[in-house]
Amino acid sequence: MSTMRIGFIGGGNMASSIIGGLVASGFAAEQIWASDPNADSLNKLLAVAPVNTASDNNALITAVDIVILAVKPQIMKIVAGDIAASVQDRKPLVITIAAGVTSASLDGWLGGNTAIVRCMPNTPALVRSGATGLFANTEVNATQRAQAEQILQAVGLALWVDNEAQLDAVTALSGSGPAYFFLVMEAMQAKGLEMGLSAEVAKQLTLQTALGAAQMALGSDVDAAELRRRVTSPNGTTERAINILQAGGLEALFDQALEGARLRAEELAIELDGE
Repeated sequence: MSTMRIGFIGGGNMASSIIGGLVASGFAAEQIWASDPNADSLNKLLAVAPVNTASDNNALITAVDIVILAVKPQIMKIVAGDIAASVQDRKPLVITIAAGVTSASLDGWLGGNTAIVRCMPNTPALVRSGATGLFANTEVNATQRAQAEQILQAVGLALWVDNEAQLDAVTALSGSGPAYFFLVMEAMQAKGLEMGLSAEVAKQLTLQTALGAAQMALGSDVDAAELRRRVTSPNGTTERAINILQAGGLEALFDQALEGARLRAEELAIELDGE
């Protein structure tokens, strides 16, 4: 990685986060390029690190070995078509973080036979605590896989999936997952307030409890079910709360929710492929 030059097309929050993570992990800012039609976005990136900037995507591609497409899925076809000739000339590794755009569609828009890694990060990547699923097409070699993994590890956990369809499951589980936990936090804080705690106390206790539970689970050699059993004393307060949640069908609701998210990810891919 020390000799690789990385270019970001799109200068939004996720690009800023990855750039910040790369620089924090020791990657040289002068080996990073970024392009965006919005000057404000480029200025925000420069506040993160003194990277090279460009107003033209094709000029960026001529300068780098790895291209990270950090643009919205809805404009990916236009962006890819504009840079296709440069990609065919340079043959860089292309990493995309756009949800719903399949590697086959992107490969076609880029002219074919392109090494593509699709990534599904989540928003905690913005604080370098992300969880990212990765899939490589058949054009990606072992060195390029390692490079893509190292780049995404700069903002958290990065794990490979065996086939591209599994990225829809990643979307449902971790891509959308932060919102599920935010909803639980929201409900807990609201009830804490109703039970007489101040808004600030209810918030801080909820957030610290969520953080502590996650850290316990990450550092434990047993699964979440066993951790739950260990903190659920017979006939105690936790047991009563858990029994109420289970009687209300919490597990079934999560099953339906994640399946709905997975199916919607499939639908979005079909919609975007048809554009």
